[in-house]
Amino acid sequence: MQTEKVIDHIVKWLKDYATNAKCKGFVIGISGGIDSAVTSTLCAKTGLDLLCLEMPIHQAESQVTRASRHIEWLTQNFSNVKRQEVNLTPVFDQLVDVLPTVEKEEDRFMSLANTRARLRMTSLYYFAALEGYLVAGTGNKVEDFGVGFYTKYGDGGVDLSPIADLLKTEVYEIAKVLGINEEIIKAAPTDGLWGDDRTDEDQIGASYPELEWAMKMKEEGKTINDFKGREKEVFIIYNRFNSANRHKMIPIPVCEIPIALK
Repeated sequence: MQTEKVIDHIVKWLKDYATNAKCKGFVIGISGGIDSAVTSTLCAKTGLDLLCLEMPIHQAESQVTRASRHIEWLTQNFSNVKRQEVNLTPVFDQLVDVLPTVEKEEDRFMSLANTRARLRMTSLYYFAALEGYLVAGTGNKVEDFGVGFYTKYGDGGVDLSPIADLLKTEVYEIAKVLGINEEIIKAAPTDGLWGDDRTDEDQIGASYPELEWAMKMKEEGKTINDFKGREKEVFIIYNRFNSANRHKMIPIPVCEIPIALK
């Protein structure tokens, strides 16, 4: 990959899109992870306004610290960057309190994890509407179009996706050229929706390089019978997520009424 040229291309694309949309800049949620760090830096390089939101919800301290240090680095290097903390923990807790109880608390863990992402999306769009900004998405190609590892109408609810055509490994390449903090580059990828230290690999069962390999194999028309051992296991994992999350990757189904019935 011609990394520096890719960076220039994305920055120009972002600036052109915002200008054509008559928007003043971007708003993005900073998680302390590699994707939001790279995306926010690319947005900052446009010279347009960039509002970085910190939106903790019972967040692990390490994630909060990495996010804060990244925003501090951005503000030191780009005069167009502003920061805003919105502590969503009380909002989340109050929502949980008014929701009906369940027999087994673990039965709603996934639902509540996705609720965190949707509360953050709501906050991002509040500031976007208030300031005339676009919500910048942080999803990469494997997450968005491979395994669908994001929350529908949560972190998947954005106006534009600057890095969605980049594999995770390519995002890391860009991070190094951009000078992203080493602690972010070295941190294990996590969605930060659980309030603990579980990683993306813990949840999916495969690393991003493995998923990228499986994505490529599927695009080449390979089947499960072409592999054995760990490769077969990874290919099965990829296909399972790709199939289960297909609804996130296609347009909302519309029930079309036959002309004869109108």
